[in-house]
Amino acid sequence: MKRLENKIAIITGGTAGIGAATAILFAKEGAKVTVWGRSEKRGEEFVKKAAGEGLDIVYDRVDTADFEAVQAATKRVYERFGKIDILINNAGITRDSTFKKMTVEQWNEVINVNLSGVFYCSKAVSEYMLAAGYGRIVNASSVVGLYGNFGQTNYVATKAGIIGMTKTLARELGRKGITVNAVAPGFIATDMVAAMPEEVLASMKAKVPVGRLGNPEEIAYAYLYLASDEAAYVNGATLSVDGGMTV
Repeated sequence: MKRLENKIAIITGGTAGIGAATAILFAKEGAKVTVWGRSEKRGEEFVKKAAGEGLDIVYDRVDTADFEAVQAATKRVYERFGKIDILINNAGITRDSTFKKMTVEQWNEVINVNLSGVFYCSKAVSEYMLAAGYGRIVNASSVVGLYGNFGQTNYVATKAGIIGMTKTLARELGRKGITVNAVAPGFIATDMVAAMPEEVLASMKAKVPVGRLGNPEEIAYAYLYLASDEAAYVNGATLSVDGGMTV
């Protein structure tokens, strides 16, 4: 039996990178997957690509920084499938700058998507999970949320905040049948990272004990475990998937 057979999953930021890899893996494992993203073009292209692999994935244009939009999109998923079992809060953006040069706009944009967006999605989806007495919420943090990073005050604040939010929600929702965990990826070879200069990539790899960047699929498998029934006793954890960077 597939690990997510008959499960209904929402994956935010699900049309590219780690989110897309997760959507593909979850669909292969039997889940009915809806991906949320802000680019309709990218969403349509991803759904078409998935269909070419024999996978039926639904795309919905959703700005996770807009609570009313999140509520409406959550209701659409519930009306389509009759339940919601899994939420992967994967959506995130960067607007990097040193603290001295960082603008209020850069700060607010990242906070709104990366932190408030996780709150909004968890708030909306958990209402349906609470009614069912079952749910899996997995949040995307980052290794930089554990040890900081130069030029990313806004991003690091959100990823550290997600870890705190995860622990608190785990305490509040765990007894209701809903587990809440986080994954903290290290340097992952997404398209954005792959486009960096070779010397930068070499420097990144040198910081990783296993000597390479991670693949989006490797983060997807971490999400899969925490979203599965096999992880029923894992709650409030932050799983670092970083090749040993935080050792």
